[in-house]
Amino acid sequence: MPTRSTDRLLDMLLRANRLKTTRRAGWAVRGVPAPESVADHSQGTALLALLLLDQVEGPLDRAKVLGMAILHDLPECEIGDLTTAAVRHLPPGAKTAAEAGALAELLAGLPCGESWRAIWQEYADQGTPEARLVRDADRLDLLLQALVYERTTGQRELGEFWEHARAESFAFEPSRDLVRALTRARGARDR
Repeated sequence: MPTRSTDRLLDMLLRANRLKTTRRAGWAVRGVPAPESVADHSQGTALLALLLLDQVEGPLDRAKVLGMAILHDLPECEIGDLTTAAVRHLPPGAKTAAEAGALAELLAGLPCGESWRAIWQEYADQGTPEARLVRDADRLDLLLQALVYERTTGQRELGEFWEHARAESFAFEPSRDLVRALTRARGARDR
């Protein structure tokens, strides 16, 4: 017979499972047919983070980086994926506060709750090399997906996703190298 804690864990897993069907809103707004899910994006972010870990100098906590990559969008199973345009119309800090509240509710009563919340908060605060590496991976996955959509769907309305793709805005040199390669690949498409 399942225990109360097992029932609580199952509830969290069922709620988190929504990420598999929660479409990334920015792509949907731009008319991309069948846009990726938030779970698809989290997997891409984790893969990029793992690749970057092997290229950056200095000791980074591999387990923390991978946990952060998987958890960084977990609150979206409750609040959805908000576009940058929508967030611009919210008071400063409102999105982060809403995500923190949703995450606290989602993880309440779970043995992993406090440690997962701390990892997510570390990412939100961007105060550690691990958080900055995952942020680079998050942004790189967005650009990689934009390039894929431009190539596979002929979508031409995705330029705004590239506007903030300046290499110098990324924290690590391997990330900057990948941004430059993505930008070159995009430019080659137009030739």
